[in-house]
Amino acid sequence: MDLLVAVLGSSAILGGVGLGFAALIAVVTRRFRVFEDPRVDAVTGMLPGSNCGACGSAGCRAFAESLVAGSKKPASCTVMSPDGITAVAEYLGTDAGEAEKRVARLLCAGGCDVAPQEAAYIGLGTCRAAAAVAGGGKSCPWGCLGLGDCEVACDFDAIIMSATALPVVTPEKCTACGDCVTACPKDLFTIMPIEQQLIVQCRNPLEGDRAVAMCRVACNACGKCALDASPGVIRMVNGLPVVDYNLNVLADPAATARCPTGAIAWVEGPQFAPQVLTREEALV
Repeated sequence: MDLLVAVLGSSAILGGVGLGFAALIAVVTRRFRVFEDPRVDAVTGMLPGSNCGACGSAGCRAFAESLVAGSKKPASCTVMSPDGITAVAEYLGTDAGEAEKRVARLLCAGGCDVAPQEAAYIGLGTCRAAAAVAGGGKSCPWGCLGLGDCEVACDFDAIIMSATALPVVTPEKCTACGDCVTACPKDLFTIMPIEQQLIVQCRNPLEGDRAVAMCRVACNACGKCALDASPGVIRMVNGLPVVDYNLNVLADPAATARCPTGAIAWVEGPQFAPQVLTREEALV
């Protein structure tokens, strides 16, 4: 009998403690509950779900929260179609806004036709793996390795490898998500507004014949582009031209006219000819 009473007493105590904690949790939950606008779920469902981050938010749901809060406009999503942007704007009762078209650009024009391999690379067919083995064996150690890590990383099929083993970005497909920037072990990709068409396609810091001996389209640091550009648009830094894009909005292609190698280019649309090259061919 005493044992039964003890068991029942213990059960009652534990039950009381459990009910007390449950009541406390209920009170705390109600008191500190954060209200979330139900429109966030609705807008999230209208977004493409790519979670690419090109809008500047950490995924589509975070972007939806920004849209509902009014801190961003639907046009900031570079993946949605115009109709999709309009639909989100109409649902929220706001204007669609305007987004500056940005695109990935390659800071190298040294394909396999102008910057050949000095050493044969045999191994895993990726740029990152090749870069880990003496820089990849290319004549220019700062140049594109051409094995297509960026092509694989692009979820929007915006990159294909050219006949000279250079990645060709299709501006219409590019969402400026930055995956190619992350994938490139040589840090050759950058995201920039498509209106900025003056592009330095070389990262080789050497000067004169030393640079050109590695790649026929390397910058030789002659400085003619800086002289020919509008005042202040280009300055030479460590043997390479640096463009001040704040002054380049209305610039013309005059800076490229006397470049002896083509290291600086005026780009409209894709940078390079988009002939397709298989990864096996690129390894040859």
